Amino acid sequence: MKASELHDKTPEELNAALLGELEAQFKLRMKRSTGQLNENHEMKVARRNVARIKTVLNQKANEQAGGQ
Repeated sequence: MKASELHDKTPEELNAALLGELEAQFKLRMKRSTGQLNENHEMKVARRNVARIKTVLNQKANEQAGGQ
């Protein structure tokens, strides 16, 4: 997931994507704790995706607040 793709989405779509990523991150944590996670790098990817989405949401909120 690239930040340029996220900039085109609405805040509602970003919130939905954030919930999906948080759910995926939770599932990866559960797999890791039970020893079923083979690709450890997926944790890092999920964490960075969450950070990207939150960053774009904050940027959009700041643009909206500054535009009023």
